[in-house]
Amino acid sequence: MSRKWLILLPVVILGVVLDQMTKQLVLQHLQLGASVPVIKGFFNLVHVHNRGSAFGLFSGLSLDFVRVFFAITTCIVLAVVGYLWWRLPENQTMAALGYSLIIAGALGNLVDRLFRKGEVVDFLDFCWGRYHWPAFNVADTLICLGAGFLVLVILREEKRVDASSTV
Repeated sequence: MSRKWLILLPVVILGVVLDQMTKQLVLQHLQLGASVPVIKGFFNLVHVHNRGSAFGLFSGLSLDFVRVFFAITTCIVLAVVGYLWWRLPENQTMAALGYSLIIAGALGNLVDRLFRKGEVVDFLDFCWGRYHWPAFNVADTLICLGAGFLVLVILREEKRVDASSTV
């Protein structure tokens, strides 16, 4: 089995399982709308349902439209990211990890969209003074980490190209 598959399979399986398990714990132990301070003034566990996208965008649209729109959009994203992963050379471990994390996060939220009436369960809530970040979940975290790995790959490649082009 190739190195890329050895990265993709465990990351996707563990990522989706962790995402769904944490969401299930929230559904079982926190009332909808509840907030439990973990680090006062900085981090809370909450129970909110997001039918929109990041930061609640599109949440005012009809539930049927949102469900279909995000299912189709997620499938397109999965196809594009999957293709990029497939074309990736075997020695690109960090990029393979980045793509795998994005795939895991997208699948985790897709499961919610398909089986939780088009809504995603969010529960991680950070704030700092009067600044408040929208609630998110493990799947969102995986997507952001994956994007971060890909940014590092790009920056590292640019630095390598710049270093090799100086005479």
